[in-house]
Amino acid sequence: MNNSKFSRRKFLGASLLTTAGASLIPGLSFASATPLFQTAHERVRLGFIGLGRQSLGLLNNFMRIPGVEVVAGADVYAVKRERFALRVQKNLSEAAKSPAAPKLYEDYRELLQNEEVDAVVIASPDHWHALMAIDACKAKKDIYLEKPLTFTVKEGQELVKAVRQNGVVLAVGSMQRAAVNFQTAAMHVQREKLGKISQVLVHVGDNPFPKPYNHPAQPIPDGLNWEKWLGPIPSLPFNEELNPGISINPEQNEKAWAGWRWYKETGGGLMTDWGAHMIDVAQWGLGMDRNGPVEIIPASGDSSLTYKFANGVEMLITKFDEGRQGVKFFGEKGWIKVSRGSYDTSIEELQLGKEPENFSFGAHHVDFIDCIRKRKDPIVPVEVGHSTCTSCTIGNITQDLGRSLKWDPIQQVFHNDWEANSKLHYVYQNGYNLT
Repeated sequence: MNNSKFSRRKFLGASLLTTAGASLIPGLSFASATPLFQTAHERVRLGFIGLGRQSLGLLNNFMRIPGVEVVAGADVYAVKRERFALRVQKNLSEAAKSPAAPKLYEDYRELLQNEEVDAVVIASPDHWHALMAIDACKAKKDIYLEKPLTFTVKEGQELVKAVRQNGVVLAVGSMQRAAVNFQTAAMHVQREKLGKISQVLVHVGDNPFPKPYNHPAQPIPDGLNWEKWLGPIPSLPFNEELNPGISINPEQNEKAWAGWRWYKETGGGLMTDWGAHMIDVAQWGLGMDRNGPVEIIPASGDSSLTYKFANGVEMLITKFDEGRQGVKFFGEKGWIKVSRGSYDTSIEELQLGKEPENFSFGAHHVDFIDCIRKRKDPIVPVEVGHSTCTSCTIGNITQDLGRSLKWDPIQQVFHNDWEANSKLHYVYQNGYNLT
């Protein structure tokens, strides 16, 4: 390899190593992982697609990794492109490096044509995830894709195919899998330290299900291509709830996270937002990666949305204990509960021995860059992201229909239910096609 230039295309013939969905990185933290790459000279040149609030945190973490360069950014909102360029140059200046302006694009497809881009970081609204990621696969770019993996189950199926057919590395932004407390909980459950598991409680937040979009139309800001923001979904009136305004001079960033996540037309509510983290941990511990439930029962009255697995375990979407988002496993011998920055168990010998460190997801990003260089699957490969996302989405479908549904996690269809199966995808608008 030429040490002065990293070209991912040199590795397309190499086989990707398939890692188990429950792979652990014992003791890994951002501080401990970084030295692994201090002597690496291979450049990994990133392009960012979707330059909103989430991308800024990702940008800061990726730019801290030795050998990573940020060379391009794409967004349909001009002011976000400008802010992104300023942040890149600011980060370089603070690191005592020569500021370099990234190339900017309104259309992400032009970024994908840039041969200087080795990999992309996609932090767009959910309804764009599949199209952007599949196009990146076809362009032979490695991908860090924010969770949830896709907007529909059908999109996830097609994305899995595209990743494997094109030999790219795709990492899902389920960064809790790189955190020691979540790893410890999953490991103990899988090793049957709690005995046979009977029930798992998963809290994704209050009022978890998406609601209809009913905000009034507001003037579209200058520099925002609203039609491109909508892309394949049916037309909606612009409202700042979906794309919060920002300014450069004076600097004013988003005052809140974009609200598109909470509406049926543009997101999956807390079920896919936090469910992509917490349902992910539950299925990880249960050994249900690349699998899933066989029946889903909607919430009604005092009962919770309930998933039933083939082994008899029930997973309830409900608040527990102190009410923070998290997961609690119940077994014959006791329980383990885990959330961000927290871990506890009723079994003394399973305690961590010390308070878990403050939650940091930098290690997850280090893992992605390492996997690009080594041509192997990351800690959360596309199949795992898809099975987690699918469980979140079919929970929403069950609640929307208001009746119990039987699910085949291998064939990924509802049993003899045309109405439920019709909700596994939607008809793309405006000339867009999934494949």
